[in-house]
Amino acid sequence: MTSDTRIGPIALPDTRARRVVERLLKGSGVTLNGDAPQDIRVLHPDVFSRILHQGTLGLGETYMEGWWECDRIDQMAHRMLLHGLGQHARTPSEKLMYRLQSGFRNLQSRTRAYMVGEVHYDLGNDLFERMLDETMCYSCGYWKEADDLAAAQRAKLELACQKLDLRPGMRVLDIGCGWGSFAEHAARHHGVSVTGITISREQAALAQKRCADLPVEILLQDYRDLDGLYDRVVSIGMFEHVGHRNYATYFETIRRLMPPDGLFLLHTIGSNRSEISADPWIHRYIFPNGTLPSAMHIARASENHLLMEDWQNFGPDYDRTLMAWLANVDAHWHEIAPRYNERTHRMFRYYLSVCAGAFRARHLQLWQVVFSRGRARRYDAPR
Repeated sequence: MTSDTRIGPIALPDTRARRVVERLLKGSGVTLNGDAPQDIRVLHPDVFSRILHQGTLGLGETYMEGWWECDRIDQMAHRMLLHGLGQHARTPSEKLMYRLQSGFRNLQSRTRAYMVGEVHYDLGNDLFERMLDETMCYSCGYWKEADDLAAAQRAKLELACQKLDLRPGMRVLDIGCGWGSFAEHAARHHGVSVTGITISREQAALAQKRCADLPVEILLQDYRDLDGLYDRVVSIGMFEHVGHRNYATYFETIRRLMPPDGLFLLHTIGSNRSEISADPWIHRYIFPNGTLPSAMHIARASENHLLMEDWQNFGPDYDRTLMAWLANVDAHWHEIAPRYNERTHRMFRYYLSVCAGAFRARHLQLWQVVFSRGRARRYDAPR
């Protein structure tokens, strides 16, 4: 199924659930069985009751099951969020359950830390190689002067290197190194040695292969088990998996691993609201146990350990990045279709599209924050 494949809708059922959904959508610019790209074409009469009872979990699952279609899910999500449906989309029971779970249990404990690797990052390198670009960056690109995805990702990597003021011979720690994108770039272009850690076996294997000719060490390890001293520390797209109960430990660990004149760059998606919650569909199918930090979460957790030197937000660039990934998925899916079913294809299409819509609506942000241990000289961040 691709975005230009149209399926005719069924007649709308005369049910209370349908009327409630229509009432919620009124004024959003999204209609049922309409002709606009953002409109929802209903293919199963029970879709409305599923959505009302299950919220965003039901919305995502029914799309995966082929119960509804939409040419531009990103535009649909964007309009719904601007209309204020974001909070209504999660049922009270879903919110309460996550708060209870995260209150009584550490969802990101050492024993659970590898779950997201097994569920998402270990799906298959062949899938991510087709979705991403040759840099294998799985985080927001920097589109300030870029015209394509690969250029945006190289610009992001170089921006991080410049902010860290890398010098030849430095020892650098990359927490959540993914497929080795930053480690390779920093070692190759700035003459540093890099230790990268990940909780994904598939990522570690490919990262080791990509960096085989460079002074790069890739470890399958939890950040809490690290020791040693590093001139610079970077973490790109990993803090979303740390969890609020571990924020203080995270920043305490960073401080312990840095010398007095060290620098740390944190690159993370951020939430506008300081609430402990997660989208139920994302939690179940994409990033289990993940939660997004707010600006307050980061400031409070870091203040006893590190000094904040700079904060940059380029959240709108994630919209463009996600749409580029979606185009890659659709263009290359036929190459891996024998290994993955259509449900997985629709899962990725939905995930990338709704996230793009969320960044477009400015419900999500992308922050790069630079920290030091309080060194004497001033810090001027490049842009």
